[in-house]
Parts: sequence; C-alpha cells; structure tokens
Amino acid sequence: MSDDKLLALCLAKAQALKQTLMSEFEALKTKDLALFETLQSSKLDILSFLAAQNLKSPVESGYGEKTSMQGDLATLDAVLNLLDECKNLHRRNEIFINRKLDSIRSALKTIQSPSAAASVDVYDRLGKIRSRRAPNTMGDA
Repeated sequence: MSDDKLLALCLAKAQALKQTLMSEFEALKTKDLALFETLQSSKLDILSFLAAQNLKSPVESGYGEKTSMQGDLATLDAVLNLLDECKNLHRRNEIFINRKLDSIRSALKTIQSPSAAASVDVYDRLGKIRSRRAPNTMGDA
C-alpha cells in the first residue's frame, strides 16, 4: 500500500476513533452499558491498527520543510492532531468512569458502615425493613 493511501486510511481510522470515543461518552452518560461494551471491541481494533502504523510527526520522520511530500505531511499532521484530540476524549471518559466508581464506592461504604444502619432504614429483597439487630449481615437475605 502506498504511503498516501496508508495515511488516508489512518486519517479515516483516527476519525472513526474520535467518533467511537464520543459515542462511548454518550453511552456512559446514559448508562447504556451494552452499547459501551460493543464500542470497546471496535475501539480496540482501531487502536491496534493505528499502533501498528508507527506514526511519527513530520519532524521525527526526517522530512524537510520543502519536499514533494507536502500533501503527505499535511495528512500526517491531520492524523496526529486527531489522535491528540482522541487522547483528550479518552481522558475525559476515564475521568467520568473514575468519578462514577468513586460515587458508587462512597455509596456502598455509607450503606455498609455500622453507624449508617442506625440512622437509615435498609430494605431486604422483599421490600421489608431489615432488622437492625444484625447490621453486619447486609449481603444475606
């Protein structure tokens, strides 16, 4: 495959990665875990392809300012800029997931703490108020 076709394919893959990361964030916001899981496989395929290409910046590639490859350099620069955007989108998704996990851990800690059992009514699976005499057996019912 020629360099210009490979760069065009990399650009298309980078655009697909950006769209996937944006869809991933929307799935996280709406708590659509099935969609989130399906996006993971396509994201992994795209990342595997891009990682195999060993893309470098024009400076690292050794291209001079005035070469016949200006079109290739512009495409490579566009790919690298898109990948930088994707990096930021991935960080945003990671932060969102970590905040949700912290929130869940905090809620679980509150529910499981002995002092919380005295001030909060906890219900069993049948919807009845759980007895307060055994607060450490919340997982049993």
